[in-house]
Amino acid sequence: MDKKGNIADLDTGKIIIAEPFMQDGFFKRSVILIADYHESGTVGFILNRPVKINIKSLISDFPNFPGAVYLGGPVEKNTVHYLHTAGELLEGSKEVIPGVFWGGDFNELKFLASKGVIKPHDIRFFVGYSGWSPGQLEDEMKETNAWLVEDADPNYIFYNQKDTDLYQQIMQHKGHNFSVLASTPEQSLN
Repeated sequence: MDKKGNIADLDTGKIIIAEPFMQDGFFKRSVILIADYHESGTVGFILNRPVKINIKSLISDFPNFPGAVYLGGPVEKNTVHYLHTAGELLEGSKEVIPGVFWGGDFNELKFLASKGVIKPHDIRFFVGYSGWSPGQLEDEMKETNAWLVEDADPNYIFYNQKDTDLYQQIMQHKGHNFSVLASTPEQSLN
């Protein structure tokens, strides 16, 4: 898709990408996986905002585990969420896209992590989340073309080697005009 913000494409399992001229300091150049999209609102997680802490420093009784931690968004930054590939191993998980799940039994997660069943490349933790009330995300797209909508890919979540380059990588896949804008230094777009 080479058009901006197609509201009809919004759904669970899509990603939204901040349009290149977005000035919002928090969401500027962000890539967000929509984990839940329905009439009562939208929940997503920023995929390209790693933080330099480990999960054990957030949850003291978590086993020693070098899992990646990211800033999921500005809402409830005192909560921890996780996306993973363990699916049926964690009761209560919700499949977001094929092979990618959100949440599930946290005690079971700790057990599986301690036994090495879940590996660091199978999970990503998020502090807080990105959330929109009913109609808010659609309004942002109608009024300011704030977001581009694309299909999600598990590689964006678990196998991307340079998280901070994810924005540029996705924009380059969108085509020439987006690729040029993504390559332009942020200071030049202000």
